[in-house]
Amino acid sequence: MDISEAVGSSLPHKGRKRVGRGPGSGHGKTSCRGHNGARSRSGWSLRGKHGGNVPMFRRLPKVGFNNGAFRETFGILNVGQLTVFEPGASVTRELLEEKGLLKQIQGDRIKVLGGGELDRPLTVRVDAVSSVARQKIEAAGGKVEIIPLPKRSVRNKMKPKAPRTEEGIP
Repeated sequence: MDISEAVGSSLPHKGRKRVGRGPGSGHGKTSCRGHNGARSRSGWSLRGKHGGNVPMFRRLPKVGFNNGAFRETFGILNVGQLTVFEPGASVTRELLEEKGLLKQIQGDRIKVLGGGELDRPLTVRVDAVSSVARQKIEAAGGKVEIIPLPKRSVRNKMKPKAPRTEEGIP
């Protein structure tokens, strides 16, 4: 007899059903699985099964726009975290990594938000700044420099390609 069966419902978890332990247990022989079929075999799973129908994930088309390739992820930094720098310092990505402020930041770019207070003039060179953070940095006597993104080269598909010459150089 299992201890959970002996104690009854005073334990927080119900005891495990012990199957396949002979005919006297009531769960012997086929172990409550019936005789034949997929459900009686090991490794059978209900996931994705629809009882003869084509599963839903196969009926839906794989079309549409996915923004994953174009999404810009920003690591967030608050103005109050910039107080670790000396007055007049120029705050860059390298300095932020040196001070250990970037180890929690997830993302390709850095954005400064307006949380906290700043009491020293700093030159902050980051990818993006909120308007409140810009006001706080400039009120403390500092300035904000936005790092421009490199421009993507996009071919104008309305313009025809240059004709090829015999040497292969246009």
